[in-house]
Amino acid sequence: MIDNLSLPELVAQMFVVRASGCLFDHQIRYPEWEPTASKLRYYLETLGVGGVILVGGSAAELAVRSHQLQSWAKLPLLLAADIEEGVGQRFAGATWFGPPMAIAEVARHDSEAADRYAEQMGAVTAIEARAIGLNWVLAPVVDVNNNPDNPVINVRAFGETPEIVGKLAAAFIRGARQYPVLTTAKHFPGHGDTAVDSHLELPVLPHSPARLAEVELPPFVEAIAAGVDAVMSAHLLIPAWDAQFPATLSRKILIGKLREELGFEGLIVTDALVMGAIANKYGANEAAVLAAEAGADVLLMPLDPEGAIRAVCEAVTQGRLSISQIKQSVKRIWEAKIKVGLSISDSPQTQKGESKNLQSIDSIDLSLLANPDSRATAAGILRDSLKFGGNLPLQVAKPPENQLLRNLIVVDDVLGCEFLGNHTPAIAVPEQFGYKLQLIDDRTGAIADNAGAEHFSPTLLQIFIRGNCFRGSAGLTQAAQDWFKKLLKTGELQAVLIYGSPYVLEQFLPHLPPNIPYVFCFGQMPTAQSLALELLFGIDATGNA
Repeated sequence: MIDNLSLPELVAQMFVVRASGCLFDHQIRYPEWEPTASKLRYYLETLGVGGVILVGGSAAELAVRSHQLQSWAKLPLLLAADIEEGVGQRFAGATWFGPPMAIAEVARHDSEAADRYAEQMGAVTAIEARAIGLNWVLAPVVDVNNNPDNPVINVRAFGETPEIVGKLAAAFIRGARQYPVLTTAKHFPGHGDTAVDSHLELPVLPHSPARLAEVELPPFVEAIAAGVDAVMSAHLLIPAWDAQFPATLSRKILIGKLREELGFEGLIVTDALVMGAIANKYGANEAAVLAAEAGADVLLMPLDPEGAIRAVCEAVTQGRLSISQIKQSVKRIWEAKIKVGLSISDSPQTQKGESKNLQSIDSIDLSLLANPDSRATAAGILRDSLKFGGNLPLQVAKPPENQLLRNLIVVDDVLGCEFLGNHTPAIAVPEQFGYKLQLIDDRTGAIADNAGAEHFSPTLLQIFIRGNCFRGSAGLTQAAQDWFKKLLKTGELQAVLIYGSPYVLEQFLPHLPPNIPYVFCFGQMPTAQSLALELLFGIDATGNA
């Protein structure tokens, strides 16, 4: 069929566009990136784009959404999601694992258990992805996070050494490969040793070829040996290999290093083309052309899909790109689609949305989501990776009448905390012990504006901080630092719970008196909160002593 497609149809197959996982236009949260239903249908039905990356909505909602998208598509779609921490990370109701670095912590004392956890995590992610119609898992992250200041990788990595990252990533891939989904090693050739967020600007990796071969590349070698289906490029400038173009746009890196030196034969996919590291300098459409020239098969999240398709077509007609290279990329894409069970010769439109590519709505089995075994595995990873110390459990004494027990929660962005609510353990459990909530982020003003009662207030300090895209920092917020120092100085600090980044814990520990109890958990979701508070208060999950 490749020879029967027009140039625009061929090029459109190389593009994966972003869309909301929600069903209705009024639910769209990022209108600059997520098209309306009519525009998205036009991309799929008329332009014939090759895939969609989905964000948002519930898992049950996405099962319906994926069916809808396949029914609109000119040709069967790759449906992808950044589900590095399980399907529940992006789609509510499914299993949400802690970040991969939690498994690296388990490996410190039990490498066999860590391997088993990584493989189970891959398997559960694949099963649940398929259950809701996804066929492309944009994981695992195989970056080596050996820079504590890394704002974008951080706990998304499987660890801080190439040995542990390669081993656990390979185990994840083994687990996922048992099921018809694609896996993706990212971000080639390694985004771990950077202190700049490529969503905002272009990081530079200044290392020598010898250092890159020793630290950055080995996990990709192991991922390829484990059978990973795709490799995602990083928006990084690596002068030792290419002083002109970042990796995503560098033929020296994508073809010279990844294809020729490492022997990778699968899909090369770009990181999102809307990210500042690329878009700010090259523009949305030219970035797509340069990435295709460099050897990328899949062009992810263009800001203007129609304009980008047109630009790549013009590059072919002008002789910048060969039609044979385009066809080779489409061949790889179609081989990947066939691998996950899609039939290229029988598109969904052939029988008005009833082809064998479409899972019947009635056949969707939501019992595959977040079953007891999957949730137990996720909880086991978090429990086995807890860090703690001080006088545990915390003995809560009733304060004098003129004092309050204070549950002080510090987050980097209150508006972005979907894991917090009045019903979640970080708020509900301390409330059972008489603690009053105070919620702080870097927008809520100085300590003087939020100090609360003038009298001594025994305080439980809970901090939620980890590396997140677009934040530009993985470190302590100023609010967290100020409150920690203030509570230590006044003697109000009863206990500390930190959720997210172990590097935040490392900054606190030298200053924390040995008697004050602390608990650290890699996760931030309600399960993580329950486990941390159970340990702190010496209770079970129901809040009983």
